[in-house]
Amino acid sequence: MAQDRDGIRRRNLLTGGAAAGGAALLTGAGLPTPALAADGAAAAEPITVVTPADKRYQDLVRGWNQRWVASPDSVVLAENTAQVVQVVRKAVAGGKRLTVRGGGHCWEDWVFNPDVRVILDMTKMNKVYYDARMNAVAVEAGAQLLNVYERMYRTWGVVIPAGMCFQVGAGGHVSGGGWGLLCRKLGLVVDHLYAVEVVTVAADGTVRTVVATREASDPDHDLWWAHTGGGGGNFGVITRFWFRSPGATGTDPSALLPQPPAEVLVSAVSWPWAEMTEERFARLVKNYGDWHAENLAPGTPNDNLVSMLALNHKSNGYIGLITQVDATVPNADRILDDFLTAMTAGLDVAHEPLTTHMGELSAMPELAEPRRMPWLQAARYLGTTNPTLNDPSLKGDFKSAYYRTALPDAHIHEFYRHLTRTDLVNPTASVLFSSFGGQVNAVAPDATAAPHRAAAYKAAWMIWWTDPADEVTSLAWIREFFHGVYAETGGVPVPNAVTDGCYVNYPDIDLHDPAYNRSAVPWYTLYYKNAYPRLQRVKAAYDPGNVFHHSQSVRVPKP
Repeated sequence: MAQDRDGIRRRNLLTGGAAAGGAALLTGAGLPTPALAADGAAAAEPITVVTPADKRYQDLVRGWNQRWVASPDSVVLAENTAQVVQVVRKAVAGGKRLTVRGGGHCWEDWVFNPDVRVILDMTKMNKVYYDARMNAVAVEAGAQLLNVYERMYRTWGVVIPAGMCFQVGAGGHVSGGGWGLLCRKLGLVVDHLYAVEVVTVAADGTVRTVVATREASDPDHDLWWAHTGGGGGNFGVITRFWFRSPGATGTDPSALLPQPPAEVLVSAVSWPWAEMTEERFARLVKNYGDWHAENLAPGTPNDNLVSMLALNHKSNGYIGLITQVDATVPNADRILDDFLTAMTAGLDVAHEPLTTHMGELSAMPELAEPRRMPWLQAARYLGTTNPTLNDPSLKGDFKSAYYRTALPDAHIHEFYRHLTRTDLVNPTASVLFSSFGGQVNAVAPDATAAPHRAAAYKAAWMIWWTDPADEVTSLAWIREFFHGVYAETGGVPVPNAVTDGCYVNYPDIDLHDPAYNRSAVPWYTLYYKNAYPRLQRVKAAYDPGNVFHHSQSVRVPKP
């Protein structure tokens, strides 16, 4: 029945009962018993466990950022939800701290932490398929984004508007309200999330598998809501998502999610630092901010454009601009031309081909003249030619801010000062501005746990190094830069008329350090704004024992 599929009827199904460790599956989605039986049978299959004596261990106790290397007793690779339940139950019974690796791209030590005794590696849970029981496209938590795009688009011609970097795992990205290149056109990825499956731990240690949906009548609706921007590692182990856009009807998977453009128009240009005075720099940065502030509201042809401005350190040689437009809409070339005209207004420096890599972006000299590319080809190109993403030796540090307006003059001065400092020579040091607004702005701030809907664009600070001797200098530069920009608001981008907090998927442990955050605004308000008290209530309901935690996890509210 469609009514059952949409989560109106609720059932409590036991997968083993107390004799099997008290693992219960609670679902508002009406999952039939045969599916649970099959998953239970799969749990009997041997689970891959890697210990320090195993030659694979050193590769599995680290992620993308080589600053963080753990030393757990074991790394366990589960293949299905039932196995996840077993792993969680065993860790809880043994009093061992457990963290979860999805794609391994957490920028801080939330997963690979010295205190962790068990790492649950989700990379073998990577399937993408249509689930007729839920009438939605299922994505397992360990699936990498490019594989999700390949499967969805090649099979049904649809997409979810998730991130650009190809290796990022779905679990953490989606739950943090993930940004992507289609956000202005299609919204955030969580705007299309129908349901989530989470393995949770009750106060008495009972391990439960809960399927929470966006249906208002679902008793677990708040758990769904918490996974639309609340971030990973907070409430339990995410095992899979189901995607179906609001308002989608029928049972044809090709009609349940949006279709990406068949073709996109991509441009990449740069400006040489050698000709970039502070006045010219200010003009360029203001132009970017002004365009996005003026095009914040949804419903115009400019929803079809997204852009990234790479403000690299002077030692890189260039500042870069990458822009993508839906090439299938009327006047696509005009949309791009008008944007580039707005970007160069009042700037008396000609742009050139983008000939150097810029932070997470590759050199793209062939795109100096805008090129039309099939959408999937463009997604693969922009996502896989990433020089830092593909270098497994790099260490890095990162920070973020949302902006509602163009940068004030005081901010621009600090940007220019730190990007032209001569005590640092590191071409990877940069700040990347990326588009927000458009259809992101069409969703109410409290409809999901991603509250920064009024932001026009976001800024991501980044720096990489390999030599341990460079760490002190690198950290000093990024900290002095970021906290210097926001000196007037206590060192952080507090929510106000200009800035709008920070992005939880770009975590920054300095936000809860009083040496760097001198404002009266705590880290959790920077990430979640007014959503945090509700997230705490979800935490109390589904993880009252704080089994799932890290340095900036949602706290169990005090009695």
